[in-house]
Amino acid sequence: MKKTILAAIIALMPMAAGADNNEIPCIEPDGTYMFARRDTCDLYMDIYYPEDGSETIYNGQRKPAILFVFGGGFIGGSRDEPYNLPWYKALTENGYTVIAIDYRLGLKGAESVGIGQVDVLDKAIHMAVEDLFSATAFIAENADALNVAPDKLVLCGSSAGAITILQAEYELCNRTHYAAELPEGFRYAGLMSFAGGILSRQGKLKFGREASPIMLLHGTEDKLVNYKQVAFFNLGFYGSHRIAERLEKSGSVYCIFRYPGHGHEIASIMGQTVPMQDAFIKENVIDGKRTVIDATVNSPGIPSGKGMSQSRKELYGN
Repeated sequence: MKKTILAAIIALMPMAAGADNNEIPCIEPDGTYMFARRDTCDLYMDIYYPEDGSETIYNGQRKPAILFVFGGGFIGGSRDEPYNLPWYKALTENGYTVIAIDYRLGLKGAESVGIGQVDVLDKAIHMAVEDLFSATAFIAENADALNVAPDKLVLCGSSAGAITILQAEYELCNRTHYAAELPEGFRYAGLMSFAGGILSRQGKLKFGREASPIMLLHGTEDKLVNYKQVAFFNLGFYGSHRIAERLEKSGSVYCIFRYPGHGHEIASIMGQTVPMQDAFIKENVIDGKRTVIDATVNSPGIPSGKGMSQSRKELYGN
């Protein structure tokens, strides 16, 4: 495994794929499909195919589809959030298919939620995981019609969506009952997490198998989705810092980008980090180079969290 440690602070020039509402480019989904029917709602996915003329092949391989799970504290948000549309467009212009999905908002209407009300939080997270797995199963069952390779799916999530994708990978790696909807041995091609974490009720994180390549971006001062951990006996919510430590121990491939002095606004910088996403996918997903990166990032172009709630109460209840 090739390992790159960037101890010095590095500056990354962001690609301006995020935009003000009055600058949002026109992009419409190429298809909308219902992938699951629940007691309370029907769940849909939007698919955006690569722009005509974009480079969909890299080193002889087709670029993977990016399956996105939106953020919103399990309280709000939507698959077609206007703020995310410029990012979708940037990805399609770079030859990627984007799939944006619904999931049930398990904390919507809850009066008090968070690690202090672990049963409520646990249920909300795993409802979202179940819906993500249902979307994945739908894609696998309809791969030819959708023109998407199910073994080349890269998960991406923001905030609650990042929690969802990381929790899903953790359940897959440990083959818990939550993963039963997917075939034995199924693997996502990679994950990209913007301010996410994993909930464990069995103590420290333990990956039962090597995880898929994971890119983690997190603000070191994030108090909404803690950068390190919130733990009490066997109960813990583990942020990107602790996840990277456990991935290191399990021999998994990861790239962590730490943003000192920043909080939860890192959950909303997908549009500003398209070059990083593209590089991660090309190097670790397509080429399989197994490059590990641990970087501290200073980027003055980071937005102040536009489009993302900054309320700690969404997850921690205080």
